[in-house]
Amino acid sequence: MTNKEILEIAMKQSAADSNCNWLDFKEKQNKVVISGKNKDARKCIRLPFVCDLTSYGTNIVASVCKELEGIAKEYINKFQLEHCFETPNLHELMDSIRPYGYNVCFMAEYSLPDTDILLGAGLADKLQAELLESGSYEIRIMGQDGFKDLYTAQWGNALCKERKELDVIAAGAYNNGKLVGLAGASKDCQAMWQIGIDVLPGYRRQGIASALTSRLAVEILKKGIVPYYCCAWANIGSIRNAVASGFRPAWVQVTATPVEKIKEMNTKK
Repeated sequence: MTNKEILEIAMKQSAADSNCNWLDFKEKQNKVVISGKNKDARKCIRLPFVCDLTSYGTNIVASVCKELEGIAKEYINKFQLEHCFETPNLHELMDSIRPYGYNVCFMAEYSLPDTDILLGAGLADKLQAELLESGSYEIRIMGQDGFKDLYTAQWGNALCKERKELDVIAAGAYNNGKLVGLAGASKDCQAMWQIGIDVLPGYRRQGIASALTSRLAVEILKKGIVPYYCCAWANIGSIRNAVASGFRPAWVQVTATPVEKIKEMNTKK
């Protein structure tokens, strides 16, 4: 699978999520579409969107509810592309949709594997070899039976307790028999699986995260599936791991939700 093919698969998935044509993401002009439910959309998102902005770096596709159509169109055509995803301009969008009971909730950067580096240059094999050379670690690939008892807080990024049925494969790093790092893949949709990673505090900055992430990415690619990696823009550690693991930024999203839902999320313990 080439990088071009991987990017096209990601755009087609975003089109299913946003209720648009995948070629819309390659246009120079911004576009506003009305969001709708789609059985092929990623399971980790909630449709229909009230207001979602997605960009692969060329333009913005805004997938919105009907009542916010005009607001979204005015906003994405008022500012430069990159400024629509950051403050201070983002405050203008928030001020406009708040009277309708909505506000910006999620801001994320998504990365796709660079197969020229991950496979062609043998990065995954190199990272795994460097970890194993110390003699202190071993890496195990697990199916659902292998991680069914690992749904605890310490592995909350690698595995999703609320959607256990979507977790399909994982890679674990063991130190003298103790699990110290775990990368898991969620079958968010048919063509793309999302990778999450956790490493115990005392074992970080030793190459465990990148070795597991890259190894799991290769295992997913072998199945003809595209692995992808998501993190918040401010999560520097996660971004560094994505780059170290052979992933490169591909698209960004800003998503609004009902204000009551945001309050609920903020009060969860």
